[in-house]
Amino acid sequence: MSGKRIGAEAVAEKGWLRAHKWLLLRRISQLGILALFLLGPLAGIWVVKGNLNYSYTLDFLPLTDPYVALQAAMTGHVPEKLGLIGLAIVLAFYFLVGGRVYCSWVCPVNLVTDAAGWLRDRLGIKGSIHLSRNTRYWILAMTLVGSAATGVVLWELINPVSMLHRGLIFGLGAAWTVVVAVFLFDLFVMSRGWCGRLCPVGAFYSLLGRWSPVRVAARERAACNDCMDCFEVCPEPQVIRPALKGEGKGVGPVILAPNCTNCGRCIDVCSKDVFSFGLRANNPVSTARVD
Repeated sequence: MSGKRIGAEAVAEKGWLRAHKWLLLRRISQLGILALFLLGPLAGIWVVKGNLNYSYTLDFLPLTDPYVALQAAMTGHVPEKLGLIGLAIVLAFYFLVGGRVYCSWVCPVNLVTDAAGWLRDRLGIKGSIHLSRNTRYWILAMTLVGSAATGVVLWELINPVSMLHRGLIFGLGAAWTVVVAVFLFDLFVMSRGWCGRLCPVGAFYSLLGRWSPVRVAARERAACNDCMDCFEVCPEPQVIRPALKGEGKGVGPVILAPNCTNCGRCIDVCSKDVFSFGLRANNPVSTARVD
């Protein structure tokens, strides 16, 4: 990388705003959703009641987190009618747009981990422990089995999202311990470690959105100049290469990996506009390897 700032070419080519468009939209989404949840308890304006596990918006729209609902079902508790309606709405939404959109566009802990990643880069912290990306799936399985065995929705005991909400509403306290631990883990122990290696929520949503039609695609991959900026900013960089480089004959430009978060950062930082959003069905295969 020769010490150059990631995305500098995109800023020079497209301007700062276009080179940060999807990042800014994500931040507006994350902070806006968080604000709606906090307006009630902090200001008495109840647009949304509840939290990301279960909410009721404008007294008519129920939304139920499917991962929490599944854990509850493992304990023998099935949601009532309104909860089931909310569950169906959320399942349909994330199936269509991509399950891990939750991680990049909704989850407030993403703000914490991105802040840790930004500070890690600025401080020049190198090296980290090694954990398989499959670790999060093992943790997912353990939360489900553990919930069935104990009769308790286990993930909620340490869920950083719930802890962050409690900390913002009730002030400093034990709830912040988990959030700070996530930040310090990503800062000092492992880059992108929490979301990329440990979080069972991301693992669950990757399975939910495995066949989602909305995808990022490297439609102009022939224009790639190998600057590597997309790999540097991507929270799941392993998903890029097959689509970008055409890993063998018959590989199309659409990123089909379920762990792609559809965050759009690869679109932002690419000075050649290689990437764009599209549909998985629009995936013409290559006839030769793209170098």
